[in-house]
Amino acid sequence: MAPWQRLRFYAFLLQRQLNGGPDVINWGRGVIPGCSRGIYSATGKWTKEYTLQTRKDVEKWWHQRIKEQASKISEADKSKPKFYVLSMFPYPSGKLHMGHVRVYTISDTIARFQKMRGMQVINPMGWDAFGLPAENAAIERNLHPESWTQSNIRHMRKQLDRLGLCFSWDREITTCLPDYYRWTQYLFIKLYEAGLAYQKEALVNWDPVDQTVLANEQVDEHGCSWRSGAKVEQKYLRQWFIKTTAYAKAMQDTLADLPEWYGIKGMQAHWIGDCVGCHLDFALKVDGQVTEEELSAYTATPEAIYGTSHVAISPSHRLLHGCSSLKEVFQKALVPGRDCLTPVMAVNMLTQQEVPVIILAKADFEGSLDAKIGIPSTSSEDTVLAQSLGLSYSEVIETSPDGTERLSNSAEAATRETDTMDTFVDSAWYYFRYTDPQNTQSPFSTALADYWMPVDLYIGGKEHAVMHLFYARFFSHFCHDQKMVKHREPFHKLLAQGLIKGQTFRLPSGQYLQREEVDLTGSVPVHVKTREKLEVTWEKMSKSKHNGVDPEDVVEQYGIDTIRLYLLFAAPPEKDILWDVKTDALPGVLRWQQRLWALATRFIEARISEKVPRPQLLSNKEKAEAKKLWEYKNSVISQVTTHFTEDLSLNSVISHLMGLSSALSQASQRVVLHSPEFEDALCALMVMAAPMAPHITSELWAGLALVPRKLCPHYAWDADVLLQAWPAVDPQFLQQPDVVQMAVLINNKTCGKIPVPQQVAQDQDKVYELVLQSELGIKLLQGRSIKKAFLSPRTALINFLVQE
Repeated sequence: MAPWQRLRFYAFLLQRQLNGGPDVINWGRGVIPGCSRGIYSATGKWTKEYTLQTRKDVEKWWHQRIKEQASKISEADKSKPKFYVLSMFPYPSGKLHMGHVRVYTISDTIARFQKMRGMQVINPMGWDAFGLPAENAAIERNLHPESWTQSNIRHMRKQLDRLGLCFSWDREITTCLPDYYRWTQYLFIKLYEAGLAYQKEALVNWDPVDQTVLANEQVDEHGCSWRSGAKVEQKYLRQWFIKTTAYAKAMQDTLADLPEWYGIKGMQAHWIGDCVGCHLDFALKVDGQVTEEELSAYTATPEAIYGTSHVAISPSHRLLHGCSSLKEVFQKALVPGRDCLTPVMAVNMLTQQEVPVIILAKADFEGSLDAKIGIPSTSSEDTVLAQSLGLSYSEVIETSPDGTERLSNSAEAATRETDTMDTFVDSAWYYFRYTDPQNTQSPFSTALADYWMPVDLYIGGKEHAVMHLFYARFFSHFCHDQKMVKHREPFHKLLAQGLIKGQTFRLPSGQYLQREEVDLTGSVPVHVKTREKLEVTWEKMSKSKHNGVDPEDVVEQYGIDTIRLYLLFAAPPEKDILWDVKTDALPGVLRWQQRLWALATRFIEARISEKVPRPQLLSNKEKAEAKKLWEYKNSVISQVTTHFTEDLSLNSVISHLMGLSSALSQASQRVVLHSPEFEDALCALMVMAAPMAPHITSELWAGLALVPRKLCPHYAWDADVLLQAWPAVDPQFLQQPDVVQMAVLINNKTCGKIPVPQQVAQDQDKVYELVLQSELGIKLLQGRSIKKAFLSPRTALINFLVQE
């Protein structure tokens, strides 16, 4: 191109920009020269293409406005039905990871949806801030743990804000601050006063690096600490215990009241176990003299206690170790690998019966027990043991020939406590504190807790399905019995979301490699230096495995709405996501945003023309087209609302909205201009997409709202999209016939129709079965090899692909 040609070309582009050009639509506020890269809300001009720059401009403009908008919504209107959505609060490590982004995107989406439904919503956030990691990190950096923790909290709050997440920040809690932990201590004292907190010497898991005690669940399958990775040692220490077994039966029974704990109830039931039996205390005698030691032992059949022959302890029992005054007596009697009769007698404090104490050969008892009562009448194992050692016992169960059985007998000086509580106690009651976070007189107001509780939806990782939920339920049951709350169970509905996994590359030695150390050009990945073949897997993201993704980087690259949509669309919430931006999910949500923009642009262009929309000008064919859009819109509203309120299948929500977008894209130009059904369906689409993609839909709604001569007055056109009421299914749609005439196609050729009940017309599996069972299906499909079937609810057809 010659210099003079280039000059004319750039002059033409400049003139087009100053005039608004064909890539910009001008209306309403007039034209602002030189701002074609801006957005309508800022410039008064509508840009036709949704480009990378447009996305950045949209998010920059709407980010703070959406945040301010959310902060103005009052939580004090008790006339509205309440909805309490809670996502598990994070440990302030300093940086969010993609798992955090996923769980908080889900809770934010649900909270926005429920607000649009007219609910009184709280979606609180806080910090599970106590713990050794903060102390270790502070030691490494020569900082005070408090300074390190508070710095991390400030940084992570900025990250959450950058992601456009609207939490109820006025309810923020931090477990390491006195205004929180003083009430954790208060609840512990209540447990102590109720006899549910006690001390005893016990064999514990000792982390020699962190110098702390670990719960069994904090020791991995290799016997190493979950935090330091050190080999765990067994050590006897005097420890505090909480008697969770006091509520085991109640917690087991009330699982039946939690129908929406999908996939988790079984895990809780297994953890709690059979709620039978009890522990009984025995005094210990040696040579006829009562000692200072006592022994607590378990039996599953306390009603048969008069038939006791012995009390058995494991070789690792505290009486053989630690500070026991009988340690030498027991160790002298111990012969490893054999069941050993000791000179120690156990006196049942209930019956005053004396029986010998036996050290069993096996080290591990079932159910984490270390002492149990031997009753031969109820246990064949106890019978064999008693007989082998020559122990006497009474048969206390009488067996009759017909199989029936019956029992034959039926202000001073004190020392400050220096032990620390495990941080699980902080998270075992934090959901109560969110209901009344500023209370200085009690952990929480009973009235406020009774209003907000139970949590309507609790969201968090499946890895917390046992320990954390067990302790949270335990504290809730306890607080109920203390008359602090009226509800026993803390969580109505539970969503245990899956992990986000990153791709890992590992050498045969087990060493993980960074991606730049991997050659991916061949058929199999190899190490760049050694050319060794690598094992490729998908694992939970971590620094040590070099498979993590920085949320700030991906937001900068793709934008907030795109990442939100990707995390919601890539998999059902309960399933794992394999993080790979090359899959169909990310391009799919990018294309969908562009389609939404194109739909709004087409509508705006049609309506700002000189033509006035007149529905009466539509032909019968165009009216039929508009009616199909109306039916499809109502069907999508029904399905999307069901997904939001029942199964939380947010990936299905996006799929349905993509389908509605496609239907609107295929509408004829006159229907776009004159049809109220098109306008209504387009607006409903934007409103339903808003909880998931708040920034782009806010801009799109701003454009739709300023179009003149609108045909749908039932929308609040002077309010932003997130302040719109959630679309409702039209009453006329609900009165439609209960039967749909489903077209049946075989290899893309129409073969007839069958009647299908309206309520199953969206379910491919059920429609599939109805067709096969129908006269038409028997005639045309019986005995044929069906490769695949496709259902189109919008057009009421099912297409079978069969082997010719």
